[in-house]
Amino acid sequence: MCLGIPGQIVAITDAARQMAMADVSGVRREVSLAPVADRPLDALVGKWVLIHVGFAMAVIDAQEAADTLEALRGLGEAQETLDAMAEGAKALEEQ
Repeated sequence: MCLGIPGQIVAITDAARQMAMADVSGVRREVSLAPVADRPLDALVGKWVLIHVGFAMAVIDAQEAADTLEALRGLGEAQETLDAMAEGAKALEEQ
């Protein structure tokens, strides 16, 4: 099963490469905005996106993000993904 998880864009990290930092339930991860770059990248800061394998696949509203996170938590899917993301971030910090 493919998992898309909501995250909020908090900063543009590399405009030339269309990369941004997304916050996913307190875990920050760099994602590609290429699939949703139909507007100025700065306009995406603060927006919620559905993230799949490092790509922001769709812009969604805050209510849809909250509903999706709640549904994923209910299924146990979100926590597993968030734990994996946190482990990856921790490993990078230790280098």
